[in-house]
Amino acid sequence: MKIKLLFIGKENAGYFHDAITDYTQKLKYYISFESIAIPYLKSTKSWSPEELKSKEKELLLKKIDPTDYVVLLDETGIEMTSVRFSEFLARQQNVGTKNVTFVIGGIYGFAPEMYQRANFKLSLSQMTLPHILARLLFLEQLYRACTILKGEPYHHA
Repeated sequence: MKIKLLFIGKENAGYFHDAITDYTQKLKYYISFESIAIPYLKSTKSWSPEELKSKEKELLLKKIDPTDYVVLLDETGIEMTSVRFSEFLARQQNVGTKNVTFVIGGIYGFAPEMYQRANFKLSLSQMTLPHILARLLFLEQLYRACTILKGEPYHHA
């Protein structure tokens, strides 16, 4: 199973760069993983939030294959423990899902069509997180889930 993280934002992770790079490298030992940045749109100050979400939706959907299992990282999604998240990934693999695409939206969230396309909504927290922090938190939890599934000692619960 291939896992893809698709996000609106900068590829450059600033002061989170080392941690994001570290988890991305560690993940390659366990799974096929790809991270794809959709750069922030420019000259959008005159756009409404709905217009911006619509343009971002078009760019996101171009990177999602029709057969992908799409998970929106959304504050209204289901919260999970790390163990439950690992079980979620194992279930996707067991049912033969080839590609799981996790998506972090733009500053206003997702257009309605993204919710329609999604197979699942996952919440990393009920709190609003900066996109770069959500990205790092997701990568760490994905790595943790992989180590749980392998029975490795990284997760001590």
